[in-house]
Amino acid sequence: MISAGDIRKGTTFELDGQVFTVVDFLHVKPGKGAAFVRVKLKNVMSGGVTETTFNPTAKFQEAVIERKEMQYLYSDGQLYYFMDQETFEQIPLNFEQVEDAIKFLKENMFAIIKFYKGEAFSVEPPNFVELQITHTEPGAKGNTATNVLKPATVETGAVVPVPLFVNEGDMIRIDTRTGEYMERV
Repeated sequence: MISAGDIRKGTTFELDGQVFTVVDFLHVKPGKGAAFVRVKLKNVMSGGVTETTFNPTAKFQEAVIERKEMQYLYSDGQLYYFMDQETFEQIPLNFEQVEDAIKFLKENMFAIIKFYKGEAFSVEPPNFVELQITHTEPGAKGNTATNVLKPATVETGAVVPVPLFVNEGDMIRIDTRTGEYMERV
């Protein structure tokens, strides 16, 4: 059991037969009245986000989320296929399950697949990926008075803001948690 006072970002628990993960939380101690916890929750199966408040002494059943590293194989246009490296079993996932991660995944890359009671519900890409820039506008000389960024499309289709000195064909490292350019490789 987990109490509402112990809730942190990423905590996963069961509430009313549904599984939720904490997106954001705030412990509020007003000058008058009892303290409470304001929480933004994401339903791990449906993806819906709700905001609610809890008494800090409320208790919840902690949900056990299994994390498994799997290899991204390919997409057939509708489904995305991942392979378990131990059993070589392939699992198909739909776009809603891979939506946040697929823009940073190339074929044969490894990702973390999250399961609840044997059912996959989300994909987590590696924290840092190295991708090649396929399209970007050339930077204008002399336009460096401030930290100027320009959009660049990488080989997976994601658009990342990059500094002016980065050109087409360059390999760059991207932080997938924020979607930000880190450095040229």
